[in-house]
This record gives sequence, structure tokens and C-alpha cells, in this order.
Amino acid sequence: MTRRTEWPDSPEPGGPASGYGAADGFAAERGAAADEDGARSGRRSRGGPGARGGFGEGAGRRGRSGTRSSGSPSSSRAGEGEPRGSGEPRDPVEQARGICLRLLTGTPRTRKQLADALRKREIPDEAAEEVLSRFEDVGLIDDAAFAGAWVESRHHGRGLARRALVRELRTKGVDSAVIDEAVGQLDADQEEETARELVARKLRSTRGLDRDKRLRRLAGMLARKGYGEGMALRVVRQALEEEGEDTEGLDEPF
Repeated sequence: MTRRTEWPDSPEPGGPASGYGAADGFAAERGAAADEDGARSGRRSRGGPGARGGFGEGAGRRGRSGTRSSGSPSSSRAGEGEPRGSGEPRDPVEQARGICLRLLTGTPRTRKQLADALRKREIPDEAAEEVLSRFEDVGLIDDAAFAGAWVESRHHGRGLARRALVRELRTKGVDSAVIDEAVGQLDADQEEETARELVARKLRSTRGLDRDKRLRRLAGMLARKGYGEGMALRVVRQALEEEGEDTEGLDEPF
């Protein structure tokens, strides 16, 4: 079984790309979207240093290196959605694109995570919906792929059971049907094998403690990772028996 590097709980934008592969084709996807959106952007502004960009990297470069109407360099905050030198606010659709692209550069995100980020920055709902739908169309948002990669990484990296994975994906706004499909890739045998590996790694640190304390510590560790009481008790009991512990009476729930 190949183990994957786990994702951080709260990845920061700008970190290494990871996940389901959207980051690998990121520049190509943005370029394709830029070509399609370029005509629409062109209708809003016919060119020149202050022309508004479309979907790709060019929009970010123009926001950082553009000039004011007087010829002086534009404020570095223009790329963050501040009013331009002319006093005209940025197009909210353009602003929403920039926010989403920056967030997706660091790590894959769910649609809800991006929607929450746009709402926090007071992007109008209509503009946010347009951008999020466009990102789904070109594959930069894919909640099903996100959930599958999250389950793979968090199970092998942290040893989380299905129950804990479901809880985490719900907090990220993934649909219940998508979650069920993603956690379905873990069967009961694989889950129990991972539980045994977790106990084996922790077992040495409990030597010297009395039997009941070892049981509580090891079973509690499994419970925090989402393993059910029955499986946790069975796995811990077997591990203790292999060390020569008397496990009589350990059939009671802990």
C-alpha cells in the first residue's frame, strides 16, 4: 500500500500544489478561460493601460503594473479590489476571479470554501455565482475529486477513519452524496488494518502502565480518529494479548 503525504489541516495559499490535479494544469486552464472571456472583457474596455483583463494571469499583471490616468504607477492595492486611479471601482467579476485564482494556487478548494471567501470580501452574489460556475466548467473546482483526494490523503497520512473523514468533509461544504462516494473507497478491512498500525505505533509508549490505563489510552486514540467502539476494543485487546497481557474482562465497553 502506497502512503501519501497528508494535507495540512489549514493549508495556506501559496504553498505547494497538491490534491486532485487541478493545480497541474492550472496555467493551461486559466489560459483557455482567458481566451474565452477576453472578448467579453474587450467589450467593456477597448484596450490601453487601464483595460480590464479577463480570466488569466494577464489580469493580475495589469492590476500590479498598470498606470494611473496621470501616468504615475498604480497603487499596489489595485490588485486587491481597491478603487483605481480614475476613481472607478474594479468589476466585481474580475475581482472574484482574482481572489479565486489566488486561493487555488496554494491548494485545491471546494466550491463552498471559495464562495465563503468571496462573501467575506463582499463580492456580489451574482458575480460570485458567475465565476464559481465558470471555474467548475473548466475543472478548477471539482468537489468530487477534492473529496476523493482528501480521503486518500487523510486516511493514509493521519489514519482517520470514515466517520472522522465524513465530519471533515462536511465542514468544507461537500455534498452528502459526494462524501458517501468518497469515503466508500475505504472498506472495513482496510480501516481495521490502519487501526492496527496505529495501535502498534502507540503501544510501546504505554508499556509500564497498568492494563486498564493502556486500554483507555489506546482505545481513546482510535476513538479520536473516528473508529467505532467495537473495532477499537477488538484491535486494542488483540494487541495487548500479543504482548502477553491478560485481557480477561476487556469485553466491556470502555
